[in-house]
Amino acid sequence: MPIFRNILLDAIPAFIILIILEIIYAIQTQRKLYEVKDAATSISLGLGNLFIGLLTKSFILVIFIGLYKYRLFNIPYNAWWAFILCFLADDFSYYWAHRSAHSIRWFWASHVVHHTSEKYNLAAALRQTWTGNLTGSFIFWTWMPLVGFHPAMVMLMQSVSLIYQFWIHTESVYKCPRWFEFIFNTPSHHRVHHGSDILYLDKNHAGILIIWDRMFGSFQPEIHLPKYGLTKNVNTFNPIKIAFHEWINIAKDFKKVRNLKDAWNYLFNAPGWSNDGSSKTTQQMRREIGLDNK
Repeated sequence: MPIFRNILLDAIPAFIILIILEIIYAIQTQRKLYEVKDAATSISLGLGNLFIGLLTKSFILVIFIGLYKYRLFNIPYNAWWAFILCFLADDFSYYWAHRSAHSIRWFWASHVVHHTSEKYNLAAALRQTWTGNLTGSFIFWTWMPLVGFHPAMVMLMQSVSLIYQFWIHTESVYKCPRWFEFIFNTPSHHRVHHGSDILYLDKNHAGILIIWDRMFGSFQPEIHLPKYGLTKNVNTFNPIKIAFHEWINIAKDFKKVRNLKDAWNYLFNAPGWSNDGSSKTTQQMRREIGLDNK
């Protein structure tokens, strides 16, 4: 079995240095990019994700290895072209996993953690779920070992994607060169994704390549600086409450369930679905202001 370095751990010192530099930049330019409690919450959630990941990723690796035994092809893990294919396959998988996390409440309950900060900075990139692996987000990558990508290779590419996405959580970079903006995910594209403006909701799900959003109709250019956070913010800096608040909301919504269809919809319909109209999905909100076809 090939052994690849845990590059995510190797990247932590660089993350810390870049956050410090961004704080210095914010102070010098008198921009309110950081709030102490908010940043501390993001870092706490990031550390929790790292610790839980050490346990859950071992379990996921076992699943991938089991699937790999039934692979359809033998893709060499030491060939350069195999890494290119693996990169594209991983990024494609990430796009659909991420898009599903915004359209299926079961996955949103974990992913919403990443969107709870009302600030947009490099520290916010560390604000990660504690329940994502436990609730099955890895299923979007299970096809990769089945077609012949070695599990260690798959998990390496997942780390590459996470490291890339760190730097796009910033307002310090306005725009990249046009060719780069066309192909890759950038701070501008990802600011849109973190916006709570109805125009920006559920757009730009890319990991590294923005071309998936362009191909599948979920791309939205940045027209104005977004308002960050959720349409209904959590209003707490408690990392435990943030990590589990949507699961608690689901439990509360189950008190309104009238039949099995309601139960299914509260779990697997779009976030915001309700049987009594007390909350609305992104599609419903967009339709109300005439954006349903955009």
